[in-house]
Amino acid sequence: MIKFFRHIRKSLLNEGKTSKYFKYAIGEIVLVVIGILIALQINNWNENKKDRQEEKALLIQLKSEFESNLKQLDQKIDIRNSMITASFKLLEYVDNPTLRNNDSINKYLVFTVLSPTFDPIVNDINSSGRIQLLTNNRLKELLSLWTSEIIQVTEEEVGWDYYKNNVYRPFLLEYGSYRNMLNAYWKNNTMDAFHLDKGTEIKFDLKNSKVNVNASKVFESSKIEDHMAYCATMTKIANTQSKSLRIRIVEILTIIEEQLKE
Repeated sequence: MIKFFRHIRKSLLNEGKTSKYFKYAIGEIVLVVIGILIALQINNWNENKKDRQEEKALLIQLKSEFESNLKQLDQKIDIRNSMITASFKLLEYVDNPTLRNNDSINKYLVFTVLSPTFDPIVNDINSSGRIQLLTNNRLKELLSLWTSEIIQVTEEEVGWDYYKNNVYRPFLLEYGSYRNMLNAYWKNNTMDAFHLDKGTEIKFDLKNSKVNVNASKVFESSKIEDHMAYCATMTKIANTQSKSLRIRIVEILTIIEEQLKE
């Protein structure tokens, strides 16, 4: 093709048709430029198509991850609600001694030694730069804030876990039968809240202590009120943060679903 054009230009020059030669040369340049622009456009179209395919794959991945995160977060919120209920029930026993009985005391104490921790899937799209594949600016904003917002939830969990292990649990070991309390843990299937497969039943019987231990002994110390108040407070704060985080997850999933429909 190049030889063909060169032959035409040479013929025009040989025939002395200079003006036609220049017109032809300009036309040839225009055709070359148009060809380059078309090639660039096709390349851009191919790159954009590739990016959109990668974006769709990323959106599908994110949808799966955040559905898993939402499910786990809801489970942890439910567990904390049980902890708050148990704390208030034990505070009620502090104020009304006649309502106490060993079985119910151990049942509620079990919930106050739980440590539900939110351990979400944290992807690397920010550090890897894959976030730039996303075309929705609001989605990119939410994903950019995701890691920092998780910290606000886990800070309360870490605070409670430290207090429980270093202050509250030693108190229970001193004033009550931990064996009886743990046996209540299994009898009431408290572990179900942490199973990967819901409805799993585990037959495990520690049997209660043969030593005559009165569960009401924990109420002999005024510290039980402080422990219950702290448990309820820290758990409530963690749940408040978790519910805010839940709103973020739902918004992320809503945007992803809308993007996948396009």
